[in-house]
Amino acid sequence: MVDPDFQPFAHLTVPNAALYRRVMGTFLQAKRRFTVHLRPEDVHETLADVELSAVADALTRLEDWGNLRADPDTSRVTTVEDFHRARFLYQLTERGEAAETALTAYDEALGRRGALQAVALSDIATQLHALLELAGQAAPDPAKVHLLLRGLVGRFTDLASNAQAFMGSLQRTIDLHDADADAFRAYKDRLIDYLERFIRDLVGTGGEISGLIDRVERHGVSALLDIAAWREAEDAAPGADDPQRQEFERVRPLWQDRWHGFRTWFVSEQHHPSQAKLLRSQARTAIPQLLQVVAALNDRRSGRSDRSADFRSLAKWFAQAPDEASLHRLWRSAFGLSPARHLTVDGETLEARAETPVPPSTPWPDAPPLEISPQLRKTGSYERRGKANKMVDRTEQRRYLAELAAREAAETAAARAALATTHPTRLADLGELDPAAFKLFLGLLGDALAARIPGKRVVETTTSDGSMAIRLTALDNAGQAEIHTPDGVLRGPDHLVEIIDLTADELAERSA
Repeated sequence: MVDPDFQPFAHLTVPNAALYRRVMGTFLQAKRRFTVHLRPEDVHETLADVELSAVADALTRLEDWGNLRADPDTSRVTTVEDFHRARFLYQLTERGEAAETALTAYDEALGRRGALQAVALSDIATQLHALLELAGQAAPDPAKVHLLLRGLVGRFTDLASNAQAFMGSLQRTIDLHDADADAFRAYKDRLIDYLERFIRDLVGTGGEISGLIDRVERHGVSALLDIAAWREAEDAAPGADDPQRQEFERVRPLWQDRWHGFRTWFVSEQHHPSQAKLLRSQARTAIPQLLQVVAALNDRRSGRSDRSADFRSLAKWFAQAPDEASLHRLWRSAFGLSPARHLTVDGETLEARAETPVPPSTPWPDAPPLEISPQLRKTGSYERRGKANKMVDRTEQRRYLAELAAREAAETAAARAALATTHPTRLADLGELDPAAFKLFLGLLGDALAARIPGKRVVETTTSDGSMAIRLTALDNAGQAEIHTPDGVLRGPDHLVEIIDLTADELAERSA
């Protein structure tokens, strides 16, 4: 029965909680060194920056809460006065140790960052190879089987828990990027390289692990699990019935669940993708999210508008508004608020409102009434019932739209023809471009530069509609290229460019 006065976590909510935690940590550290009892002087020696009287008071309070147990210290009594003076040896109680163990686990879980352990994948593959060799033997060594399975479960548990903690911390990093933009930019490159390296290892080593799991199961993994369960059951304490059989029946389902969890982490089923596949998908998704965050930070720094900047500007306008009427006009303009559509506001109503304005703070029951259409009140609709309206002839509008589309298509075709090259050409030799051709050229050049990979001199890409292809080649010691247009001059590093009109062959076939 639990003591109602027992308060194992009471020392966490008092003013000197930090001191109590340090004292309890001293007892845990002493127990790891196989020291059971501590005197106040021993604790004070560890906590040198705390006075002995404060340490003694802390020990007394922890004893009152049930975290420590005090026993009379008679080992150093030499006089009658020493015997009557209170001297105690302190040690951890079971409940106090359990509470401190729980707090230590809590602190470790909070401070854990996690990691994507590519080395763990190699270790798991190595252990599976060794397990496969044992599975092929007629009478495998139980000790080797048990140790391999325990090591495999431990390594896999570390891998799964670390990966989960890392992806959680990664998502928090993406969500809280506004805290330190400069640090996030510096961290981004290393993080993306780390994710790409782990994804590469997970694809290669994960496929090997999946194949090894299938091979081990074909050789009979149940027998190996039984061997491990029987070896653990050998240490069962004696009892009235068969204790080893009972322990085996208890342990064997645990090993089966461990193997099933291990298998589903690496091997996908028909309707259930493996956890490794989901982890790989999350890691791949995190890379574009990081790049989007960096792009948003760069846009914000370069002065481009975003939602937070818009709201800050709007708040400044509200603060600078001269009167309350201006505030309401700004509110309606910003958020699109307008009167209800079912209320009729005619000229007479507007004139009456201009003569006697109604303050916006006027309650609805106290405001002057608004005119409502009798037809709306009677039928619930503004529409007039009766004969339908005549059909409107849209022939002229359709002809205009067709001419406009044909003219735009002709301009686009002319621009493609002007840009198409028969051989690689320098940007400086393109000459002067008209506005339509220059607009198309800027789109092609932007697609090529966006598809460029660092370290490669040549980049090839195609427009989204598949009408044109561009090949851009960097030049050594390239000079400055100038492209003249009626609106100005575009300057930049010179490149070799080859633009191919992919629709030319299709048009030639149609004309033939």
